[in-house]
Amino acid sequence: MSDDRLSSARLGPRDVFHVGSAGLRTRPMRVVLSALGIAIGIATMIAVVGISASSKAQLLQELDKLGTNMLKVTPGEDPFSGDSVKLPKEAPGMVGRMPGVEHVGATGDLEQTVRRSEKIPKDETGGITVKAGTEDLLKALRGTVGSGTWLNDATGRYPSVVLGHVAAERLGITTPGQQVLVGSQYFTVIGILDPLPLASEIERAALVGWKGAGKLLGFDGHPTQIYERSTDASVGTVRGLIPRTVDPENPNNVRVTDPSAALQAKAATEGAFTNLLLGLGGVALLVGGVGVANTMIISVLERRHEIGLRRSLGATRGQIRIQFVTESLLLSGLGGLAGVVLGSVATYIYAVSGGMPWVVPPWAVAGGFAATLFIGTVAGLYPAVRAARLSPTLALQAG
Repeated sequence: MSDDRLSSARLGPRDVFHVGSAGLRTRPMRVVLSALGIAIGIATMIAVVGISASSKAQLLQELDKLGTNMLKVTPGEDPFSGDSVKLPKEAPGMVGRMPGVEHVGATGDLEQTVRRSEKIPKDETGGITVKAGTEDLLKALRGTVGSGTWLNDATGRYPSVVLGHVAAERLGITTPGQQVLVGSQYFTVIGILDPLPLASEIERAALVGWKGAGKLLGFDGHPTQIYERSTDASVGTVRGLIPRTVDPENPNNVRVTDPSAALQAKAATEGAFTNLLLGLGGVALLVGGVGVANTMIISVLERRHEIGLRRSLGATRGQIRIQFVTESLLLSGLGGLAGVVLGSVATYIYAVSGGMPWVVPPWAVAGGFAATLFIGTVAGLYPAVRAARLSPTLALQAG
C-alpha cells in the first residue's frame, strides 16, 4: 500500500537566505536603525583594542630602536652621613674594559648654571643643569644631533656647549652658533640634540667637554652618571659585575639601573585601562542586541499573515524558526561588519594623527564579529519561537 502523505519541502541554504533576507529587503530604513546599535558597540570595541595595540606597537618600536641593553651607573649614599659618595675618576674606563661592554659614556654634574644672558637672574635656571660629557656619551645613548655637531677632542677643550632638546627650547636656541652664559663665561652652542627618551636628564642639560669643564669650570673629574651599552646576551652579567668593578671595596655605594625599564613596564601595562572602555562597548553591543530583538518581534507581528500562509502551505515550525533566526543573524551581521569598518577607520585616523603604526589585532575583529553573531542568535530566538507557535488559522484571520 502506497503512502500518500505529503512531506514538507526542504529548504536549502539558498532558500534559507532568500526567506531570511526578505524582511530586510522590504524595510531598509528599519534595518539601518536596528543595525546601528550593533555597529556602535563593535566599533567601540575594535577602536579601543586597536588604539591600545597601536600605542603598544609604537612603544615596542621605540624600545627596539633605543635598545634594552643600556645600564646607568650612579653613586649611592654613605650609610652614615647620607651624603652621595663619589665614583672613582677611572670608573668609565674600568667599565669599558668589562667583557661584553660595547660603549661607555659619562657625565659629571657641575655647579654652574646656564642662562641666555647676564640680564637673567642666576636663580632662574629653567630646570637646566650643566654637565661635563665624554666624547663617547652619544654612542652609549644611541643619540643623534638634530643640528650642529657633537663634542670632540678639539671642541671639548674650549668654551663650547651642546644643548639637550628641552634645554634648547627653554633657552630659546633654535640653531647652533649662538651663545649662552655658563656660570660667568659665554659658551658657543655647537649642537642641539634630538630627544633622548632613555635619558631625560640629558635632554634638560647643557653639555660641555670633559677637559674643557676641568679647565674652564673647575670640574674635579669624578663622573656622576655612567651610561654603559653592552651586548644583549651580557646585560645581566655586566649588571651584576659593575658595582665590584667600579668600587671593589664598597660595591654597595654603586647603583645600577635600567633606563628602559619604565618604557618596558609601560608597554607591558598598555591596555590595562581599556577594560572599562571595552565594558562600555559591551553595553552598547547589548543595547544593540535588545534593539534587534525588538525589531524581530515587531517583524513577527507585522508578518503574521505571511507566517500563516506559509504554515498552511506546508512550512514546518522548524522552517519558520530558521527563517527568523536567519533574519536576525543577517541584521546583526550587517551591523557587525559596519562596526568593524568604523572601528578600523577610527583606529587608523588616531594612529596616523599620532605617528603610530596602525594595528588592529585579528582576534579583535574575529571576536567582535563572533559576538555580533551570538547576539543575533540570542536576539532572534524568542521572536522565532513565537512565530513558529502561531496557529496558521489564527494568523490568516489576523492578516
